[in-house]
Amino acid sequence: MADVKTGSDSSSPSVRPLQKDPIGAEALKAFAHPLRMALYTALTEDGPATATQLAERLGESTGQTSYHLRQLARHGFVEDDPGHSGGRERWWRTASFSIDDPAVLADPGATPSVRRMFELMIGERVRALQDTADALVAGNTVDPDIALLASYAPPMTPAEAKEMLDATQALIEDHVARAKAKAEAGDTTGRQRIRIHFDVLPQPPAD
Repeated sequence: MADVKTGSDSSSPSVRPLQKDPIGAEALKAFAHPLRMALYTALTEDGPATATQLAERLGESTGQTSYHLRQLARHGFVEDDPGHSGGRERWWRTASFSIDDPAVLADPGATPSVRRMFELMIGERVRALQDTADALVAGNTVDPDIALLASYAPPMTPAEAKEMLDATQALIEDHVARAKAKAEAGDTTGRQRIRIHFDVLPQPPAD
C-alpha cells in the first residue's frame, strides 16, 4: 500500500508518512483546483501567511484566496497557525495529510487529481533540490554541515524495507515535533526552515 503525504510542518506530498488524517477522492479533487494548489505550494515553500499576503504573492484578490483557503481547511489541507494567534487576520499553515486507501489511487475518476498532486509534489522537490544544489556550488547561504543530498539502492526484502521506513519515519517525526514545540514556546534564535524529503521507491525486479 502506498501512502502519499504533504505538509510544511513535516514540510510537502511523500510516501508512507505518519500523518494526521487520510483523505479520500472527494477531498483530493477539491485539492486539485489550480489556485488551491498554488496556495498550498506557497505555504509549503514560504511558511505561514495570511490570505492578504498570499493574494499579493499570487496576483489574486483577497476574497479569492480567503475563499479557497477555507475550502482547503474544510478538507484538512491547511489549518490555523498557532504561532500567529490573536491578530486581526487569520494566519494559515499547511497540514499533513496522506492517502491511505489504495482504492483512491486506483479510482479512474480520481486519476486527474492524483496526477496533479504528484506533479505538485515532484515540482516542489525539483525546485528545492535545484536551489540547494545551486547554493552549495556557489558556496553561500547553505551550511554544508546540515545539508544532505543522498541516494541509495540496496537489495532489500519487503520486511527489511518496511522496518527501515518505519524507523526512519519515526525518527524524523520525533525531531520535527521537538523542534516545533521549542519554536512555538518562543525558542526561535538561530532557527531556519529545513526542508526534509523522504522517499522510499521500490524498483521493478531485475530481469
